[in-house]
Amino acid sequence: MNELPTALEQRPAVKTLAALRREEARCRRCELYKGATQAVPGEGASHAVLMLVGEQPGDREDLAGKPFVGPAGRILDRALAEAGVPRDKTYVTNAVKHFKYEWRGKRRLHKRPDAGEIEACRWWLDIERSLVRPAAILGLGATAARSLLGHPTPIAANRGRLLTVIDGAQILVTIHPSLLLRLRDEADKQREYRQFVEDLQLAAKVSGLAA
Repeated sequence: MNELPTALEQRPAVKTLAALRREEARCRRCELYKGATQAVPGEGASHAVLMLVGEQPGDREDLAGKPFVGPAGRILDRALAEAGVPRDKTYVTNAVKHFKYEWRGKRRLHKRPDAGEIEACRWWLDIERSLVRPAAILGLGATAARSLLGHPTPIAANRGRLLTVIDGAQILVTIHPSLLLRLRDEADKQREYRQFVEDLQLAAKVSGLAA
């Protein structure tokens, strides 16, 4: 088993997901809390066998305080349904808990978290994993992969592979569903979407959620 270096002795004594949400709401480990409406905690079955980890909240998630409720969340919901994976049987969260953005006119546009912000928030993801204890974790996109594995991990070269074991959970990676919103060519979009559904099916199978 590969173990990532942690500093559990320095972490707050968090024993429940409710307590974790309270601690995340008070987080000042990086500067992102200053511009965000609120921290967005994970959501789902408290002992789910499958955990899905995205990048960070978007504008809709920041306002609602819930993960994957915006356009990318709708794609995820559709893909989960096609994969035969009930979302309420999974645990869905993000590598970074606050929304990072830049203003474009009156709109807040997503800005990718940097390595320091990812590492600062990995503190919370480590605790989240230890509480949920999933059998498999699917990282959605490069930020999630970096947070889970501790180093940059190319998504295209690693899809469909079991990469390592952390805390007893097998780690896989795939695209973030927001990629599908940016693709203009319909054939490319459909091909990526079908592979995304297949990645969800594989993760469900590895976790034991699906046969």
